[in-house]
Amino acid sequence: MAAIAVFLVVEAIPALQANKGSFFTTLTWEPNGSQAFGIGALAFGTVISALLALIMAVPVAVGVALFISHYAPRRLAGVLGYVVDLLAAVPSVVYGLWGVVFLVPFMQGPSEFLNEYLGFIPLFGGDIVTGRSMLTASIVLAVMILPIVAAISREVFLQVPRAHEEAALALGATRWEVIKTAVLPFGRPGVISASMLGLGRAMGETIAVALIFPATFGISFQILTPQGNSIAANIANGFGEATPVGRGALIASGLVLFIITLLVNMGARLIVARRKEFSGAAA
Repeated sequence: MAAIAVFLVVEAIPALQANKGSFFTTLTWEPNGSQAFGIGALAFGTVISALLALIMAVPVAVGVALFISHYAPRRLAGVLGYVVDLLAAVPSVVYGLWGVVFLVPFMQGPSEFLNEYLGFIPLFGGDIVTGRSMLTASIVLAVMILPIVAAISREVFLQVPRAHEEAALALGATRWEVIKTAVLPFGRPGVISASMLGLGRAMGETIAVALIFPATFGISFQILTPQGNSIAANIANGFGEATPVGRGALIASGLVLFIITLLVNMGARLIVARRKEFSGAAA
């Protein structure tokens, strides 16, 4: 990791020195032309799309994991677990093609509905509504990270000590009360780790979001409008035609993505460590 960081820094320094704007606040990206570029809009799109995907995926993934581990019959649970593992192995370009061919046209109607009836909320506002938006890209990312979070959460829930569940049942708890009092507290650190792993993949996903994002630059919380981009998608779209300064600028943006991902994982490890300390003190 240190070698990767050094490589990114060394390759990015010449472009940053040639930059005629502020790298952290400039919202335009023109390293091949005016040589004024900034990471602000790209970092915003990366973080917002990944967070929206996480919000949509984690509740469904935890529900799927609980159903497989504690509700489904053994034979059905084995089949569903196999299907979830297969979904995690599907290449990202397949999800991207599904998003472009099916989801983008399909989301036109729901986007117009949300804009018409919930447009007073800034999140769903905007004068131009389209299926190729931040919301659509976030849905594709949510589908992509859902099997990862579900598979890891399922394995964590299956490791809950049987004595804890039997003790709760002996006290007269229902199946849901057993899950609420014994399974979820035990598996919370694992679910947090799985969620952060999914968040890391969502932020670093390239091909799927490159096919769906409208590839515009700007900061807007209106997720139904044709506006949005991410660091990884911008690198994939712009690297082939980039000038030396442009390549350095793209590498500099990759360095920012590297740092963001590192901070997310460090935060997740800190949260899990504190949860374990708290659980040990409570026990």
